[in-house]
Amino acid sequence: MDREPFELEFIFKASPAMLYNFISASEGLVMWFCDVVEINDDKYDFYWEGSKESAILVEHIEDSKLVFKWVDAEDENEYLEFDMYKSPITNETILKITDYADSDEVEDQIALWNSQIDELHKVLGG
Repeated sequence: MDREPFELEFIFKASPAMLYNFISASEGLVMWFCDVVEINDDKYDFYWEGSKESAILVEHIEDSKLVFKWVDAEDENEYLEFDMYKSPITNETILKITDYADSDEVEDQIALWNSQIDELHKVLGG
């Protein structure tokens, strides 16, 4: 099955620095993204309902960008990217997510991201 990239953008009233903390730190990630996360240097072990996925943080720019490569990804070019920036027009923070999914599962992945970002909005208050 072919895997394809997709991008999503979400608007937040929180600053990029605050959003960054909820995406990079274990305390923030467990509030919206996963059940448990263990971080050891640049290795992140994410746990969801008993299953584990490991990723390596390959790029980070504080308060701006995080790029993870999944350890078990079949395609070494796949990544998960969180990019945060201020809209020059509205001054709101934009979170752009780039992820990959099997071509027949993209819509399901988008629905999952929408659900998880709803949780993040609740945690951040907007």
